[in-house]
Amino acid sequence: MLLFAEAAAVIVVVLVLIVDILTLPAASISSAIALTVVVAIAAVFVSAVAIGALRRQGWVRGGAVIWQLVQLAIAIGAFQGTFAQPAIGWALLAPSIVVLVLLFTPSVMAAIRRDGVQRSQF
Repeated sequence: MLLFAEAAAVIVVVLVLIVDILTLPAASISSAIALTVVVAIAAVFVSAVAIGALRRQGWVRGGAVIWQLVQLAIAIGAFQGTFAQPAIGWALLAPSIVVLVLLFTPSVMAAIRRDGVQRSQF
């Protein structure tokens, strides 16, 4: 469910960026469009990972870990600098940590294990 919430949040960011492009003057329209395209690609990626998790596909753990690390990097950036936004940082940091912990719990690992693949008993 957290992955779906993250996917929804990224989709909302894409919509906000589109509205901003259409309504606000941009210093560089090409940069604004490029940023919107990159965030749209991220939205598709996170949505695919969330759907894959719902279907219990084995590849989702790697994709989810990558997304959580990207989100952690953005959260750390939100805590720093002249335009720091700690509230945004915490809103990104908390779910990332929770998802990372949950991804490596035995129940989640068993749920998304590929069928037919032998696992060692270590």
